[in-house]
Amino acid sequence: MSSELISAITNQEKRLVLDAFDENIAFELGCALRARAAAMKAPVSIEIRSASRRYFFATLPGATPENQDWGRRKINTVLRTYKSSMRAGLEYNAEGREQWPDVGLRYEDFVIHGGGFPIFVKNAGFVAAIGISGLPSIEDHEISTATLAEWIGITLDPLPR
Repeated sequence: MSSELISAITNQEKRLVLDAFDENIAFELGCALRARAAAMKAPVSIEIRSASRRYFFATLPGATPENQDWGRRKINTVLRTYKSSMRAGLEYNAEGREQWPDVGLRYEDFVIHGGGFPIFVKNAGFVAAIGISGLPSIEDHEISTATLAEWIGITLDPLPR
């Protein structure tokens, strides 16, 4: 199952590519993420950030400071690996490697659970990351992927469970 899930997430990352990205797009995308989470009554923290700056941040009712910190750590994982935090964790697990010390991702600054997702742009590559925290790992991940899929007008297959 793990290899199927890794393959499915890798496919999502390849397909969920934006045509462009700037401050206005980040804000609109952040608002779309927030709207999806609010419709679910999800108690989450949502952030969009690059290596050098924050583009968007919001918390919904019920989110805690711990959710904000987990979101930060998920984004750090994406910024380090250029892949979703969920995929990174699944791959390390499949290889029998631990986040620390094997991979060098210290627990205080990184986490390898679902909710961090890369933002790729056509003809530019990796530009930023989305971090969502507050729900179970796969649900945090799916808020990002469902929103991005809707944003670019594609349909994704459900992840294997």
